[in-house]
Amino acid sequence: MASGNGSIQLLSIATMAYDGVLNLDKPPGLTSARAVDRIKRVLSGGTKVGHAGTLDPFATGVLLVLIGKATKWSQKLMDQPKEYLATVKLGATTETDDPESPESLYPNAAEPARDRIEKAVSTMIGTLLQRPPAFSAMKVAGRRAYKLARGGKPVELEARPVRIDAIEILDWHWPLLKLRIACGRGTYIRAIARDLGEALQTGGYLTQLRRTRIGRFTAAEAIPLDQLSAASIGKLLHSLDAPL
Repeated sequence: MASGNGSIQLLSIATMAYDGVLNLDKPPGLTSARAVDRIKRVLSGGTKVGHAGTLDPFATGVLLVLIGKATKWSQKLMDQPKEYLATVKLGATTETDDPESPESLYPNAAEPARDRIEKAVSTMIGTLLQRPPAFSAMKVAGRRAYKLARGGKPVELEARPVRIDAIEILDWHWPLLKLRIACGRGTYIRAIARDLGEALQTGGYLTQLRRTRIGRFTAAEAIPLDQLSAASIGKLLHSLDAPL
């Protein structure tokens, strides 16, 4: 069990109750809901299971699965700071701002100089208004935006405030730009890729995304889905008895 020093520790192997947070390394090609469903199937019936913060199907990395009494921690965990590794492709766009839809080349796109990219990136740091992607789970008149967009209906989402703490350029070789992004709740990394492409007049979309941290939970310590079983889950749960 958690000690009184405020740290998050693994539950005792002898603990039989399924109550805690599982730091899952979500694989690509799987929705967050489907990943949760797989974990539900290996637990006893009636066990409450949820997650704190959705990852897009193509994305990988930290997905916090909340089991039993830990489901009450959902909002506090979603409020924790997050970090991502993202690859943006400039010179092209997609309808979904990610690799889930066909690519369209951006007319007359030219390779931007690194200092131009740095300047554009700097304008995206801080608390700012961000327009969510049309293909998102945001609701429009009670319906999910992505369902409207898939049906060919125009989707106009209002910009909303988000907090972006840092964007670091890790690598730049046209047309691929690799970034490390630290941000707060509700930030769409796909929207950062889209807005960066617009600022550089090249177009842009997200080709890869890995969430590397939510609060104290890191991808380095995350457990792959294929390593989980009913016997192992109980040994891997983190207790949240202590304040975050």
